[in-house]
Amino acid sequence: MPTIHITTFIAAPIERVFDLSRSIDLHKKSMSHTEEQAIAGTISGLIGINETVTWKAKHLGKKRVHQSKITALQKHEMFTDEMTKGDFKSMKHDHHFKPVANGTIMVDLIHFEAPYGFIGKLANKLFLTKYLNKLIEQRNAVIKEYAESEKWKLILN
Repeated sequence: MPTIHITTFIAAPIERVFDLSRSIDLHKKSMSHTEEQAIAGTISGLIGINETVTWKAKHLGKKRVHQSKITALQKHEMFTDEMTKGDFKSMKHDHHFKPVANGTIMVDLIHFEAPYGFIGKLANKLFLTKYLNKLIEQRNAVIKEYAESEKWKLILN
């Protein structure tokens, strides 16, 4: 099962980074290039423990629907979202946050498995891992941009 590990430094307080990372509204902004929309479950505001969100977006040339549930949450430290419906055989995204003297270290660990056996494994190696890595990096860049400026107030107030 492939794992993506991304570490991002954000010069902002951990509470702000944690909440921006759970924001449905900021997620939509960070994925606007995929026309991502929250269509069911928690569709705006901050998602919390045992809540679900269903996303509809265009990825890899096709409209896709993906539902995930927050299965673990420790305030300001971590949360986990797991796919409950979607194109993957399985997908789990652990979000970890650590305060440091001048900001927050945010760590994303994404474990996923494509369907279709050997063909899915080949897709992972050829393009899927790289594609998902780029999506998370884009998302994190938007979180960083909002957290390090006054823009966070547009999302969290």
